[in-house]
Amino acid sequence: MRDRLRHWLSDPRTGNFIVGVIVFNAIILGLETYPAVMDRAGPLLLTLDSLCLAIFTVEIAAKLYVDRLRFFRSGWNVFDFVIVAIALVPSAGALSVLRALRILRVLRVVSVLPRLRRVVEGFVTALPGMGSVFLLMGLVFYIGAVMATKLFGGAFPDWFGSLGASAYSLFQIMTLESWSMGIVRPVMEVYPHAWAFFVPFILLTTFAVVNLLVGLIVNSMQDAHAEEANTATDAYREQVLERLAAIEARLSEAKSEGGGDKPGNARAAAADEQARSAGE
Repeated sequence: MRDRLRHWLSDPRTGNFIVGVIVFNAIILGLETYPAVMDRAGPLLLTLDSLCLAIFTVEIAAKLYVDRLRFFRSGWNVFDFVIVAIALVPSAGALSVLRALRILRVLRVVSVLPRLRRVVEGFVTALPGMGSVFLLMGLVFYIGAVMATKLFGGAFPDWFGSLGASAYSLFQIMTLESWSMGIVRPVMEVYPHAWAFFVPFILLTTFAVVNLLVGLIVNSMQDAHAEEANTATDAYREQVLERLAAIEARLSEAKSEGGGDKPGNARAAAADEQARSAGE
């Protein structure tokens, strides 16, 4: 039974079916946000949602039965288990907020599709380097917020009246959301040389640090893709070596069954024939 379940779980058709259920469940959860749709087909949608959850539960239970404790050695299995477990928690009373977390089941498509897993793994691999970049950005923001509060806080208390307000305004400027007409130009009407602060800040954060983050993520994804390619190459090499070993074993068996080294016997017979011809 365990072998049959393992074969069923590893079947590509099973994976495609689970992906289809995830997409279908995502559509259902989206339709539940429309009051008019819920008034017309609310019970049907809730029933279909429960059916999708039952399918996910059966899948997780089958994996637990097949792999037992080894199931929890895979981070993706733990991710799927937590997502399904959250959906199984009763969403009544104080736990009613968990109903909004049902949409997290859509994230299971990440663990099912290998390409999405590679993207997430590349992102996770980049986190250590991103931590250093975030620390650098935090220092830049802290220094900039202190300077902006000292320089512009008196005339613009809503934007730079406190350290938190300055940090939020600088974050808006970094995202280039209404930074010129919304903040910088009004400040320059009072402080004409304020551009000397804001322009270097934008160049440092928006064009340097953010691009550094993007570069780290892209580099990590390329490394993950190269590692996957190397793994596939190693697996193919092992298959080729196994086939060569099997061919050599069959040749050895054929030689032993044929009475020794047939090429050697042929060469000896040819030498004897040449000797007889020379004697004649």
